[in-house]
Amino acid sequence: MAVNRYDGSRSWYTISIYSGYEDKVADSINQRLEKPEFQDKIFGAMVPKEKQIEIKNGKRKVVDRKIFQGYVLVEMCLSDETWYIIRNTPGVTGFVGTGTQPTPVSEKEIAKIKRRMGVEDPKYTINYQINEVVSITDGPFKGFEGTISEIDSAKGKLKVLVSMFGRETPVELDALQVKKID
Repeated sequence: MAVNRYDGSRSWYTISIYSGYEDKVADSINQRLEKPEFQDKIFGAMVPKEKQIEIKNGKRKVVDRKIFQGYVLVEMCLSDETWYIIRNTPGVTGFVGTGTQPTPVSEKEIAKIKRRMGVEDPKYTINYQINEVVSITDGPFKGFEGTISEIDSAKGKLKVLVSMFGRETPVELDALQVKKID
């Protein structure tokens, strides 16, 4: 029998996996938790995700984006047995750590990640100013340029004055539908 080189305390560990297989690996690990022999050794796997706003074809939708592409977090008591089980899960390429020793993720880091994941409403970050000239990148006014006349940070909206037919026309746009002109 192998000598246990780990202290066996319950901690979170980061495993690297093939990019795109994050959910499959986490599901595979979580399915093993149903077996009685793993219930006091492996406590769960999670793919850290946060909600973000995306605009496609003029439509706004909220999507889940992976915070760490190619990584999954696993809560477990590290032992030779649990190391072997996780390491040999299909899609896993290894543990994150120094040498062959997996490094636990600090409780402070886990709390930060969980806070970031728990945000229900995506945050709007508007890096524009009134009178700034922008290019419209999406929607019916795509390709036009305009000047920002109003900013609604709470809703993530901008009012842009677009010059059409010789006069300025105000157009309300999502902040994600414009970009700065360099």
